[in-house]
Amino acid sequence: MANDKLRNACFNAFETFKKLEDSNYAEIQSKLEFVIGSYDFDKNPVGLYEFGIVAIPKLKKAKEKYSRKVTKKVIEELEKAVKK
Repeated sequence: MANDKLRNACFNAFETFKKLEDSNYAEIQSKLEFVIGSYDFDKNPVGLYEFGIVAIPKLKKAKEKYSRKVTKKVIEELEKAVKK
């Protein structure tokens, strides 16, 4: 259950980066997409934790520039999910 919450939080972060259409976030976007697909296939959450943690500061930085596109909820959801 906690892993599914982490997967969903990572997916929401991925969708947020996708909405930004900013090439500065292309790498984290593609890594999140890969680890989400990998988790869906083998249910191993290691990559989700690894890149969820990497995505948090990037989301916070993106929020400074795109305050309407990056919601506080997406960031808090991801922070909560990686702590478990």
